[in-house]
Amino acid sequence: MSLDIPYTTGVGADGSRITGQVDFSQVPRFAGPGTFAGLPSLASVGEAQAGVIGIPFDSGVTFRPGARFGPEGIRGASHLIRPYNVELDAFPFAQHQVADVGNLAVTPFGIDRAVEAMLVGLAAARERAGKLVILGGDHTVAYPAIKTLARHHGPISVLHFDAHIDTFGPYFGAAMHHGTPFRRAAEEGLLDPEGCMHVGIRGPLYGPHDLAEDRAVGFQAVHSSEFATTGLIGILEQITLRLGDRPVYVSVDIDVLDPAFAPGTGTPEPGGLASRELLYLLRGLAPLNIVGADVVEVAPAYDHADVTSLAAAHIAYEFLSLWGRSPAPLG
Repeated sequence: MSLDIPYTTGVGADGSRITGQVDFSQVPRFAGPGTFAGLPSLASVGEAQAGVIGIPFDSGVTFRPGARFGPEGIRGASHLIRPYNVELDAFPFAQHQVADVGNLAVTPFGIDRAVEAMLVGLAAARERAGKLVILGGDHTVAYPAIKTLARHHGPISVLHFDAHIDTFGPYFGAAMHHGTPFRRAAEEGLLDPEGCMHVGIRGPLYGPHDLAEDRAVGFQAVHSSEFATTGLIGILEQITLRLGDRPVYVSVDIDVLDPAFAPGTGTPEPGGLASRELLYLLRGLAPLNIVGADVVEVAPAYDHADVTSLAAAHIAYEFLSLWGRSPAPLG
């Protein structure tokens, strides 16, 4: 049998030739390459309009480590993803070239040095792969992602799905960690204070001042408890009204999901969203100008039956689907 891997191929919206997923009618899903959803590597296609990139970094965590293995876990769980997104009526890998960029190799021995390497790596990846979905890694990775985008778009609006606000201050002398990326970004003028929003916030805080400081940074918060009263449609209306046509970075900490749906994470909080609720909200973001996205804090060591990694893989797939609608599948 040939060792060559068969890929689906087609023609994109601009007439260019596109390489899609591995042809899973010829290669069993458990036997294909380890790329996200069986997509080609960026190295094999040269350039792409959208890409998936891993940042296996978790030196910024304040409780349970393990998110450095998140990209590997998410990619492994992504092999059941098929080319047609039923809910969005989209073939995300047919409109334009999508590729797996691979992982950024950053040091685990210094947060500041790692962040600098992320800035360099993300800028280079963006030049060759267009819009990026980042697979974390802990939430520290959101800061260099936003900073990279702000260089091109100016101040960025952030739509942040999380149990935690992540606008906290220094911790044990560290100004940068996974609980502070949005505070650091705001302090540097990288955020649009009129267009940032948390969704799914819950759990205990250090005091009321945490929420006051969060509002001062520019975030409006939808707490998890509001889902029972406002409902999904009402919350989606709040999101689209606040963000409008601003350039938006969507950051999904997997712990926005209840631990029943995502146990494999470092700081789980009871009372979170169901997978169905989160996916519904993400699909409703089609009117927004999403310029980048991430799904972070997946720690496979605490998972069971890959349910957390599966949720994260489908979150990344929804972003790619929003970017890559197409009327026809790859041939």
